Amino acid sequence: MLDIGRELGVSPPIQSTARCDAPPGAVVRHAVGDRGVSRDAALRAAARSRRSAFRADGFGRTFEPVTAEIDLPAYFQRIDHHGSTAPTYATLAAIVRAHAAAIPFENLDPLVGRTPALDLAGLERKLVRDGRGGYCFEHNLLLSHVLRALGFQVRGLAARVIWNQPEGRITPRSHMLLHVDLDGGPHIVDVGFGGLTLTGVLRLVGDVEQSTPHEPFRLVEEGGYFRMQALVRGEWGSLYRFDLQEQFQPDYEVTNYFLSTHPGSHFRTGLIAARALPDRRLALRGRDFAVHHLGGETERRALESTAELRRVLADEFGIAVPDDPALAQALERLPR
Repeated sequence: MLDIGRELGVSPPIQSTARCDAPPGAVVRHAVGDRGVSRDAALRAAARSRRSAFRADGFGRTFEPVTAEIDLPAYFQRIDHHGSTAPTYATLAAIVRAHAAAIPFENLDPLVGRTPALDLAGLERKLVRDGRGGYCFEHNLLLSHVLRALGFQVRGLAARVIWNQPEGRITPRSHMLLHVDLDGGPHIVDVGFGGLTLTGVLRLVGDVEQSTPHEPFRLVEEGGYFRMQALVRGEWGSLYRFDLQEQFQPDYEVTNYFLSTHPGSHFRTGLIAARALPDRRLALRGRDFAVHHLGGETERRALESTAELRRVLADEFGIAVPDDPALAQALERLPR
């Protein structure tokens, strides 16, 4: 969730679950390429089918009322994903990689004292249609809706961020990540950790180095918890620790409100943005802009003017910066 970047930058056949009479959790694959079935229509049918299945579940495992329906075609256009939508590891990895590259991490709303909306309509409006980014709750909640609509088994988790914290310090459960069950076992997904957002999918196994499109990661198992670590400049750094207790929408709403309104929250006091492009990571902390080339050097420069800040947010991070007087004032107040 923290921006820690400156410490470091012909489609296969589409499958969907399009039968509404399938039992909860069942995956009924339906080729989008079938005669008379367009890709967009099949994706919308998949979302409706998945919601129908959840209606019959009875275990309360949805983050949204059963009437909520995600616009899968719009999401896939936003992240430029044109491949398979079958609930497989390959699909999950492709979506995670595309999401991390297309939708930036940013805190423009909390910076001006505005609490981000975590309902599905608000997430789609901001991250999909309005060309904005967000922080961990927004990214991972949006992705959880997408994955459930495609037939993935997803649970929300919470983590205590320990990056740059003294050993043994107890921090709050202020970060969100996802647990995804696949045929090969449980996996971890996290598209909302700022400067070190996961661009790959990790198997939930301890003490094994795992490659991603960017840095190697590993999960260190310790007394019922997992410690997420990344290999940065030859050293393993601990990012956060988590257990497997499932979290729900109200859990995230409470933390979201605290982080976006408390005067001591770093999301309220400074500008943060990050983006993971295929060959580099971009990071912005205040006026300090860094480009971390994978396996190469880091370029840094200070952004002196508000106009330059807005240009970098738009051109480098791909953020549709709002024409908001409160935001203009907040950017102008950033220390030089």
